[in-house]
Amino acid sequence: MTKQHDLFDAIVIGDCTLPNRIVMAPMTRNRAGEGNVPQPLNVTYYQQRASAGLIITEGSQISPEGVGYPATPGIHNDVQVEGWKAVTRAVHDRGGHIFLQLWHVGRISHPSLQPDGHVPVAPSAIKPDGEAATYDGMQPFVRPRELMNVELPAIVADYVNAARKAMQAGFDGVEIHAANGYLLDQFIRDGSNQRDDDYGGSIKNRIRLLREVVEAVCKAIGSKKVGVRISPENSFNSMHDSDPQNTFNAVTDMLNSFNLAYLHVLEGDMMNGNHALDYKQIKSRFAGPYMANCGYDFERATQAVKTGSADLVSFGIPFISNPDLVERLKTGAELNPADATTFYGGDEKGYTDYPFL
Repeated sequence: MTKQHDLFDAIVIGDCTLPNRIVMAPMTRNRAGEGNVPQPLNVTYYQQRASAGLIITEGSQISPEGVGYPATPGIHNDVQVEGWKAVTRAVHDRGGHIFLQLWHVGRISHPSLQPDGHVPVAPSAIKPDGEAATYDGMQPFVRPRELMNVELPAIVADYVNAARKAMQAGFDGVEIHAANGYLLDQFIRDGSNQRDDDYGGSIKNRIRLLREVVEAVCKAIGSKKVGVRISPENSFNSMHDSDPQNTFNAVTDMLNSFNLAYLHVLEGDMMNGNHALDYKQIKSRFAGPYMANCGYDFERATQAVKTGSADLVSFGIPFISNPDLVERLKTGAELNPADATTFYGGDEKGYTDYPFL
C-alpha cells in the first residue's frame, strides 16, 4: 500500500531535501532597485519566509528584452547576481531552500520598457488585449514583432546564461517560467502562436522552443536543479488553446524525459476560477514531483498530498501576508488578511511589515 503523506512531511526534489511540502509560489511584487537589482528590502522579504519548504522567487528576466513590468529583478548581469547573493545567503542562513524563476515576458511588455524603445517580441505578431504596466502608468499593449527563426538560439542562450548566473548567485535551482501567457507559453498555445515554420502549427512544433530551453538549461546546470511551470488553461494575458488537454499532455510527456526537479502546474484559470482539464492525466505522465497551484487552502492542499494528486502545493497570497505561513498552518492559527493595494510596488508596507505569530 502506498504511504500517505502529509503537507509537513519532508520530500526530496532534485538535490534538495525539503522539510515540508508547502511552497512559496513565484509572485511579482515590483520592488527591485535601480537597474532591476535586488535590494536589502527584498532580502528581508525572502528571509522572513524561509520556513517554506521551498521558495520560488518572483519572475526574474533573463535579458533586457525579457522585461515586462517596472522594478522587476533580473538575472542577466553581474550586479544583479550580487544583489541575489544577499537573498540566497539570508534564506540559507535560516535553513531555507530557494529556486529562481527564469522569465521572458515576450509580447507582455511595452516599448518604454524595451532596449532602445523597440517593440516587444513574440512567436506571432498578435497584440494581446489590455494594457502594459509601465513607469508612466498603464499603456495599451502594442502589436509585437514576430521572432525570426534565426533569433531563437540566442533566446535559448539567454536562458542558459541566466541559469548559470543563478548558480553563481547561490540558488538551489531554477524554475523555467512557461506559464501565464509569457514567451514560452506564447509559443506553446495556438491562440498566440500562428507560425508556419518549425516552431508553429503542430503541437510538436509549438513545444519545440520549450524543449530546446529545458534541454540546454539542464545540460548547463544539471536537470536536478531545474523545475518548469505551466498553466494549461489560464486565460491571463489573452491566452487560449484550441485543445489544452492534448497540448499539455504532450508538454508533460516531453518534460518527463528530462528527470527534472519538479513540474509546477497552475490548475485552472486564475481569471475566472474555471477548472475544465483533467490534471490527473498530466500528473500521471510525470514521474517526478508534481507541484499543484491555484487557490489551494490548507484543507484542499492537505487532501491533495494525502490522496497523491499532488506531491507539493504552492501558495501565493497567503505567503504575502503570512511570512510564517508554515507555522500558522501547523498550529491552526488564524491567517493575516492580505492588503491587495500593496501587492505591486511601494516600500515595506504590505511587503515586510506583516506580523509573525
